[in-house]
Amino acid sequence: MNSEQPEKRGTPVGRRVFLGTLGLGALGVVAAPHLQRGMESFLGGAGELDPTGLTDLLPNGGGFRYYSVTSSVPHKDAGNYRLAVDGLVDRPATYTLGDLRAMPQTRMVRDIQCVTGWRVPATPLEGVRLSELLDAAGVHPSARAVRFTCFDGAYTESLTLEQARRDDVLVALRMQDKDIGHSHGGPVRLYVAPMYFYKSAKWLSGITVTDEVRPGYWEERGYDIDAWVGRSNGRDDEPTT
Repeated sequence: MNSEQPEKRGTPVGRRVFLGTLGLGALGVVAAPHLQRGMESFLGGAGELDPTGLTDLLPNGGGFRYYSVTSSVPHKDAGNYRLAVDGLVDRPATYTLGDLRAMPQTRMVRDIQCVTGWRVPATPLEGVRLSELLDAAGVHPSARAVRFTCFDGAYTESLTLEQARRDDVLVALRMQDKDIGHSHGGPVRLYVAPMYFYKSAKWLSGITVTDEVRPGYWEERGYDIDAWVGRSNGRDDEPTT
């Protein structure tokens, strides 16, 4: 594996600031596409990091809202992206983007539901089933959970081992029939189809098999650990199927 220069990590954004951005409401939905284009133009193009983090907090015209818990996130591509699988496994491994693309791909079309209330219906996502990576690694009998880390340097998530092995949990490489872009958590993100979208960690860089579930970034700040759509947080009446 090629060595990489130390990454410049962003500063975590406080919960009050994060939630305050949600108060922009409908005005933000209408204005965001223009604001996002203007911000990217100011930064010299989408390849530049946004030191304010504002472009990740703006909703776009497709119904998604770009959230980041840090002020900036490094960009990764096929040349420098790596995904580590380690912890309570027999065969730790590091995957390049090319490695993941060469594996069997699963495509599903599901509604995406955010705990803050917005929904994007019938969204195609495609990638490698997480269970296949776990099987390749050889999970120890003592394992009970899986912890996910991200190359923003701050975000984390966890699933029970049973949840992680579901057929509708992907290490996703494509969304809406195109490679996942940086704002959507690319080049690789987690996708947990039956749970609220905060469980689908963006900018995925690490999968660690553990002996217990460890609360993730938002769960340490009061969100539910088991975030089944329609069965947690009181946001919906029915789960996504």
